[in-house]
Order: sequence, then C-alpha cells, then structure tokens
Amino acid sequence: MKKLLILAGLCALMVGSTPAQAADECDGLMVCVPVAGPWVSVPTGTSIPRPQVEYQLRCPRGHIVGGLDMHAGLDYYAEMFRGLKARHPNVHIKALTAVEIAHIARIEKMAVADVLARLREAGLDTLPGGGAEVFSKGVRATIAEKKLAAEDWIDVHRVAHGMGIRSNCTMLYGHVESIKDRIEHLTMLRDLQDETGGFLAYIPLAYHPDHNELGDQLGRAGTATTGFDDLRNLAVGRLYLDNIAHIKTHWIMVTTALSQVALSFGVNDLEGTVVREKIYHEAGAHTPQSIPLEELVRLIQSAGKVPVERDSLYRELRRFDAGPSAEAA
Repeated sequence: MKKLLILAGLCALMVGSTPAQAADECDGLMVCVPVAGPWVSVPTGTSIPRPQVEYQLRCPRGHIVGGLDMHAGLDYYAEMFRGLKARHPNVHIKALTAVEIAHIARIEKMAVADVLARLREAGLDTLPGGGAEVFSKGVRATIAEKKLAAEDWIDVHRVAHGMGIRSNCTMLYGHVESIKDRIEHLTMLRDLQDETGGFLAYIPLAYHPDHNELGDQLGRAGTATTGFDDLRNLAVGRLYLDNIAHIKTHWIMVTTALSQVALSFGVNDLEGTVVREKIYHEAGAHTPQSIPLEELVRLIQSAGKVPVERDSLYRELRRFDAGPSAEAA
C-alpha cells in the first residue's frame, strides 16, 4: 500500500498576542520570531524590531494576530508588514483574522477589499482562519457576542479569495455547541469553498476552558475535550469537506500522541516545530511549547507516513527518508 505523504509544516512558527487576545482592545501585538528567537512586544505606533535570529528552515513565515486595538489602524499594520518584508524578503506573512480585517475596515471607514488591497501591497500573503468559532447565532451569542457575525466572517474570506488571497478556516469545538451546530458550520465553509476554492486547509480547534470566563461559567476548569471527540472532528472534517485539500491537527491542543493517531483519521497536515506558544497554554494546555524537528519527523515516520516539508501554500520543499512502517513499529 502506498504511504500517505504528510505535509508537515515543519518550519511553522506560532505567533500570538497578549493573553487577552480576544479582548476588544489590547495594549500591543506579540510577534514570535522563528526558530529560537524571543517573543517581541510591539506597542502601538512603533515599528517592528529586527528579529535577532537566523532562519534555519526553508520556509520562514510570520503568523501575526492580535486584538482589536482602536489605535492600530491600516497604517500600523502596513508599516509592520513592509518592515518585515524589507528585513526578510522571503518571509510569508499570514496575518490578521477576518475579525481584525473587518475591524480595520470599520475604523478606517473603508471597504474590506480596499483594506486587503493595501495590506497585500505592504506584504500580506495569506489570511489565518481564526475568529470563526462556531457560526450558529445562538452559540456566538453565548461565547462570542461581540465578535464578527458569521456571515461577515464568510464575506471577508470571500472577498480575499476573489482577490487571489488564500486563507485557512477553523471551527472551535467542545464548549456549548451541538452536533447540528457543527454541521451547519462545516456546511458554510464547504459552500464558500465550492464558490471560491480559496481555502488552503481546515483546522478544528479544541476548546480549552482554563483561565477564561466561559470555562468558569460552564464549570469546566481543569477539563479538556476527549480524544474521541478530537478524532471525530478531524475525521468528519475530512469526509465532509472533500473540497478542501488539507486537514490540519494542532498537537499543541490535542497532544502529539493524538495528532500522530490522527494521521490515520484523514489528517494530512501536522502543526510544525513551533517556537513558543502562549495562547493555549494560558488556557490550560499541558503540551510542550515547542518540539524539535527530529521528533516531529519521527512521529510521522513511526505512524507509517512520509514527512514532507512544505511552504505556506502547500508546495513541497523536501522529503525525509521513510521510517519504519506502522506495522513494524
């Protein structure tokens, strides 16, 4: 039987904001430089410092997300992207969720398409899939009342895809949503993909209830999603979203062991090495904050798959030697 190629984002870096990422306002944007560099706080109105680190992998990329700062408008992000591209011309900038793009459009009194055009000119390459949560109005009223409406999230990605800007898509599961809510969410993603073909990957995100208001309200502190539900969401995503090429698992959220098993449940993309992850660990994750390249390769090979390093657009960069088969392990 032919082995499945696992398009591991071996060079991935995780970028986040302050722990209050979902707040209406934040004091700054946290940017993680790749490989072994420190986190750098970039206060509003200042230019991005030069990362003091050498790129050791073949596809450096910046994943930049933050809060909704009323004082950080279009010029702020455009300056940041231009500075990053000037210092590292080959960096791929995946930045700003649909929630943030809509926020910038609102405070600048501009159309979403015009905001995206300016950001692309400054260096934006793709959009992350965050902010989707669950599209159900009832669920959003409970977990994300002030966040962008589902239809508006879809529309930002529709506009981006129409401009040739690819993106990812997500679903946050394991809180108050029902199975019906999940299917309705996946249906909206599938319908947009049928229309535009712009989604690169689908990433189900496991809810972590520690140190956040919703977890306290639900009495869920100290708990986690089950392995069964984690695998079910990945497998159903693969079956239902047959028009999206890649299904990704985040080992940070569900452990490396479960992510390894998920490679046999429809997953063909494993989160990369990462440098330092804070958002999920603030919410109770007990997984490592980083993982060596060699360990990630071993995880894939021992599952009987072939590790492939990719770039942000899923173009193959290199393959690693085949390891022992799952049957022989």
